[in-house]
Order: sequence, then C-alpha cells, then structure tokens
Amino acid sequence: MTTTVKDMRPTPKAGLLDIAAYVPGKEHAPGVAKVYKLSSNETPLGASKQAIDAYRAAAERLEIYPDGQATALKKAIADVHGLNADNILCGNGSDELLGLLCQTYLSPGDKAIYTEHGFMVYKIYIMAAGATPVVAKENNERAEVDAILSAVTPHTKIVFLANPNNPTGTYLPFEEVRRLHAGLPKNVLLVLDAAYAEYVRRNDYEAGVELVSSCENVVMTRTFSKIHGLAALRIGWMFAPAHVIDAVNRIRGPFNLNSAAIVAGAAAIRDRAHVDQAVAFNEKWLPWLTEQLTALGLRVTPSVGNFVLVHFPDNAAKSAEKADAYLTSKGYILRRVTGYGFPNALRLTIGSEEANRGVVAALSEFLK
Repeated sequence: MTTTVKDMRPTPKAGLLDIAAYVPGKEHAPGVAKVYKLSSNETPLGASKQAIDAYRAAAERLEIYPDGQATALKKAIADVHGLNADNILCGNGSDELLGLLCQTYLSPGDKAIYTEHGFMVYKIYIMAAGATPVVAKENNERAEVDAILSAVTPHTKIVFLANPNNPTGTYLPFEEVRRLHAGLPKNVLLVLDAAYAEYVRRNDYEAGVELVSSCENVVMTRTFSKIHGLAALRIGWMFAPAHVIDAVNRIRGPFNLNSAAIVAGAAAIRDRAHVDQAVAFNEKWLPWLTEQLTALGLRVTPSVGNFVLVHFPDNAAKSAEKADAYLTSKGYILRRVTGYGFPNALRLTIGSEEANRGVVAALSEFLK
C-alpha cells in the first residue's frame, strides 16, 4: 500500500481549498504621517455616544455570559422598525447570517445565484456549503432581473441580491425586486442584503421588510457596521419568516453576539438623531464627490450608498493601480476592486470633509 501526503495529515473536505479567501481593503500607508482610510465604507461620524456609553458599561460584567438570544437588541430593532421580534435573528455581523443561511439551505449539488459584481462573500459561503455559485450578468453595473431569472434551474436554492450593491452603489427599485421574487419558484430563498439601506433616499426603494412580511421565501439582512459605526463589534441582523428563523437557530452558535455588542447595538439603533446626522452628512458629500470626480474626467457609477466607484482612463500611466499607489503615498487609502471585476476602478468611501477635499485634490494632481 502506497502512503501519500494526504494520508499523513488531516485534509480539508473536497472543494474547500478551491475557495479564494476574502481579502479586505488595506488600511496602512507606511511612512505617511496622517492616513485617511477610505477603503472600508466606515462612517466618518463614528459611533453614537449612547452606544459608546453602553459599551463601556458592559465592561463591568465581563464574567457573565451574554444573553444567547440577544433579547435587548432584537427588541430595540423591532421597536425602531415596527417588526415582530420573533422574526429577527442577530449575528456576528450580517456575514455570519449569510453563511448560516448557506449552511442551512445548501447541499452539494445545489446552486445559488448572485450578480456579477456582488459581494464576494456570497461565493465563499456557497462553496463552503458544497454548492455551486452561479453568476448572473449585470447591466451597466446594475443587477438585471431577467438575467437572474434566466439563471434559475431546478437545482437553485438561494438567490442573493445586494440592494444597494457594493462596490457599485447601484440599486434595484422595489417593483423590480417584486418582479424578481414573483419569477422565482417558491422553494427558492431570496436573500435581500440591505447593508446600506439606511443611506438610500429614493422613493422607489424599499429594503425588503414588506416582502419578508408577506412571503415565506424572502429574508432581509442588515448591519450595524455602516451607518451605526459599530464595525468593530460585528453586529448584523436578519428579518425572516418564522420557519427560517427556527431552522437557522438550530445551527447558530449559542453566544454568537457578545454582551457589549448587544447593548451598544440596542443603544445605537435607538439613537435616531445620530442616524439622521449620518444621513444628512452623506446627502451632502455623496453628490459633491460625484460632481468633483466627474469634473476631473473620471467616470463615477451613480451611487446611493456611502461610497462611489471611480473608473480611471484606459491609460497605463493614469490607471487605477497607479492612482492607488499615488494616493497611498499621500495618505489616502482607497479600495482596489479587481476581484469584483473592476481592474481599472477604485472604490472611495465618503469620509470626513478634510478627507473628501484632500482626496479630490490629490487625484487632481495625479491626473495632471
């Protein structure tokens, strides 16, 4: 009998090493005195003071296990959004919930669909469940309902739709989301990832509450990492039918949210003044950055989030790669999005006034 390397040590299950690990945006600019991190869609306003106070108070009881049901956080979410707390499940970021949905509803041989420039984590979790990821083409950097529906087969079990999408910032109007849902078989789960919903100010947008409330095969996920400024605490939640909550709860870790996250999240979502301030700030600087960058001759994908996707000229000397290196040398860290299918674009998070004005000035110098 021949002994192989495989026999000499534990090996991951089939297909696992085919998964490309998620690579987050960089956050360091070596040798630069002041760094503006504009690569991770973090809010420049920081967290609510009420959330910070609640976080600090949690330090007095670090010896106690957290509430495994995150009751206070679910109640706060339910109160603010007018939802039934029994239809809410909280997670260690919405990422965990997306992964749990894949583990719950996907098996080897199944397929799950996401759009061409959708969140890279979808593919990772689909493959981790042993299922096959299927990419639906977008149209002008926007999800295309007909392309998604045409990709559905009897093996399809989940459709992921980031709405608004990252890194493009584009969105589907609610009527289009309804049309998508109407075209799906009833046994296919539609997951509406609404991580940037709070920033959207469009009359034809709805995050998904209405569909979840009236359907058995729709889930909406949300996050505290963006507008609430609690990215460090990793808090996400989903609103889903009772049967989905019950199924996912069976494999969820018993204490998947820590105590500080629970109380800080509850305080943050109740601080509506802080949220309103963040929305107003974004409403001011999103159009300003779009106009300024367009005036420099750069193409900007129309965005409804707290970031913009900036496309560079087909010029080797002025490419996104060169721009990224130049901006980093000046202390401005943007996000390369080659892995999302945009080798010649950078994603720019809306930052502080100083950061916004500074990055435009730096880009102006670079393009001269």
